[in-house]
Amino acid sequence: MTTTASRPTSTPAATAVTAPRGGEDVITSVAARRTTAALRIAVGFVFLWAFLDKTFGLGYSTASEAAWVNGGTPSQGFLQFAATGPLQDFFVSIASPASDVLFMLGMLGVGLAVVLGIGLRVSAVAGSLIMAMMWLAEWPLAAGSSNPVVDYHVVYAIALVVFALVFAGDTWGLGTWWRKLPIVQKLTWLR
Repeated sequence: MTTTASRPTSTPAATAVTAPRGGEDVITSVAARRTTAALRIAVGFVFLWAFLDKTFGLGYSTASEAAWVNGGTPSQGFLQFAATGPLQDFFVSIASPASDVLFMLGMLGVGLAVVLGIGLRVSAVAGSLIMAMMWLAEWPLAAGSSNPVVDYHVVYAIALVVFALVFAGDTWGLGTWWRKLPIVQKLTWLR
């Protein structure tokens, strides 16, 4: 870069890599786009990892004998035994093999979509719904919790919505390619 009359100028090559983008981009700073992309991938991996660990019992939050492939019930145990408070009866009543399938499909779908940067609007709705249901199942949060209102479920839900609103899949993701697909151009809620 050179300076002319105290105003920086850039060569075209430097501009292509570091210049702010405009148009449809909500976040125009390169560093902010990359940081948001890194956060998107990390949050997506949280969902994807939960799916993998609960499916195969990788020994982190799910022991191998409790794995879904070994007959474990990924959502039923949580709904029947971790649910507390005024909504406990509701959550116990929905615990079933169907809740296992829906939960696992949700975790896989949201995880893949967010990591890949595609379908962020759908994953924002689905992931936020999953997080809201899990938050409500544990509400009111236990005494001794680090925060009586906002826990990681709320933070992940907000992050998913932000990713959709700022087109976070366009950086380090397949969002730009995805939005050019004819079906996505026709049905913009798939974006």
